[in-house]
Amino acid sequence: MTMMTISEVSRTFNVSTRTLRYYEQIGLLSSLRKEDYAYRMYDENVVRRLQQIIVLRKLRISLKEIAVILENIEYNSILSIFLENIQELDSEIVALSTIRDILKIFVSRLDKDLQENVKLDLLHDDDIIKVVDALSLSRTNFKEECSVEKLSKANETLRKLENVRIVLLPSCTVASYHYIGENPEDTVGAQINKFIQECKLYELKPDARMFGFNHPNPSKDNPYGYESWVTIPEDLEVPKPLTKKYFEGGLYGAHSIKFGDFHEWQLLCKWAENNEKYIPNYSELGEEIMGGCLEEHLNWVYSSHMGWPEDGIDGMLDLLVPIKLK
Repeated sequence: MTMMTISEVSRTFNVSTRTLRYYEQIGLLSSLRKEDYAYRMYDENVVRRLQQIIVLRKLRISLKEIAVILENIEYNSILSIFLENIQELDSEIVALSTIRDILKIFVSRLDKDLQENVKLDLLHDDDIIKVVDALSLSRTNFKEECSVEKLSKANETLRKLENVRIVLLPSCTVASYHYIGENPEDTVGAQINKFIQECKLYELKPDARMFGFNHPNPSKDNPYGYESWVTIPEDLEVPKPLTKKYFEGGLYGAHSIKFGDFHEWQLLCKWAENNEKYIPNYSELGEEIMGGCLEEHLNWVYSSHMGWPEDGIDGMLDLLVPIKLK
């Protein structure tokens, strides 16, 4: 039976190694270990299962629902999940149709007002305003496609980030821990968690923040590592094996995700590369430190302080890509 390494699976299916490990953590995938080989290996059955997960994710099926679909032999349960998702899409389609019709009215009115040299008044029609008020601000993800190739193209069209924030990270002093090897995020997270709890960091610095990044990025020839920083008071002593560093800060494009949605890194980087006002400001070290990109684990310090270290509160992260003005 053909076996693939985690790096080979990551490159073949364009899924980050961290996402693969997360899928294993929540029970969606399983991996094997060869004798005298430290890294995860995947057989044909697991790879096929991953392909099914990828298809279902592109259909906007949640990970919780995917777990039910893949493990449930009761077709009625699977059918129920698909029907519920169709119902949600139907509601979004109605909303989209309403928005389209209202925009057509505005276009017609604008054309008429321009001819008569009258300033456009979007609040002119009370009935239209009532309909608009009832609409949701959420972005609708829908496009009617059928083949796998068309599905991928539809996702490419739909998956454009519209909620990127521009943030300025201030310069700060950080306690850092870097580890290269199997499960580096878990190893690093455990050390940072221990440090936060032992020095009671939250009491010393309630606004402390926790950042992380691949160091280096996983590849076929190189081991995989991860480094985490937690902001600290400038005069705080840092015990070994942690080290004390200074972070210069800078301008970043920020996008929030739930833990496991690391594929959205690609969308954020694409946003930066195609932005009209900003361009990426990647580090010269490149993939050695993930191009200077950061993952901020939101509320992680408080979560650690309270004894809830796993993934932080609700597993929320900010993806941060370094940018600068054009």
